[in-house]
Amino acid sequence: MRVRRFLRKVLENIKRPEMRVLPGQLAFFFVVSLIPIVALIGAIASSFSVSTNFLSDALESVIPHSALSVLMPIASGKSLSFNTIVFYVSAFLLASNGAHSMIITSNTIYKIEDDDMIKRRIKAILMTIILVFLIFFLLLVPAFGNAIMDMVSEGIGNKAVSEVLNKIYMILEYPVSLFLIYFNIKLLYTIAPDAPIKSYTTSIGAGFTTISWLVATKIYAIYVEQLTHYDLFYGSISNILILLLWVYILAYIFTLGMSLNASRTENLQKEKKE
Repeated sequence: MRVRRFLRKVLENIKRPEMRVLPGQLAFFFVVSLIPIVALIGAIASSFSVSTNFLSDALESVIPHSALSVLMPIASGKSLSFNTIVFYVSAFLLASNGAHSMIITSNTIYKIEDDDMIKRRIKAILMTIILVFLIFFLLLVPAFGNAIMDMVSEGIGNKAVSEVLNKIYMILEYPVSLFLIYFNIKLLYTIAPDAPIKSYTTSIGAGFTTISWLVATKIYAIYVEQLTHYDLFYGSISNILILLLWVYILAYIFTLGMSLNASRTENLQKEKKE
């Protein structure tokens, strides 16, 4: 019964006029932000002697292969220097346009007036930092989790204890990963609007977005690799098209999750008035 009621709410929010326009706008700024963020991650990874092949393998489970083939050349692995630091700081400020678009999108959905431009820009930078941490976390757990556990096991020197720790890690790896991704998305939903939003009202949207992102990415990857051949129609730009469509799907889900949160807030306000 609850599932049916929730699905009804999802369909109602899909029909909202905002869902026809806002996801496309948000997707555009996501793409603009994605390029400098990936380049920044590549530079930081290079400083820690992490190869782009290693990053590619780590991201293989969360990004469709065709989209990844467009992004990874951007992570050129150039070492950090004064000139590159200046470039990446500028790129980071450019990337904050994606977070700024989230703020505008949330204000539109919640029917909130836009705050002062400077305040919004500062908040956009903070939200971009959260996005970078989210991407880093997606890298760290699958890429470095096993390596860290191997180091811990060697440090302990007790085979029985090491085996127990490895089993605990294998059990908790994905639940903890999902929770931290959920936490970051929930944080973005909570701080994005230019008005105070109760954190508990964003739980449904954050959970929906977390699960839907992972499921949609898997389904889209299978669809692209097994069921369709964009290269027959679009040739060399097919991978770029696949990247754009994937980002649009993520933006649509993110906007829909925000819309679910706004609907819950509206319902709670109506209940209080009654």
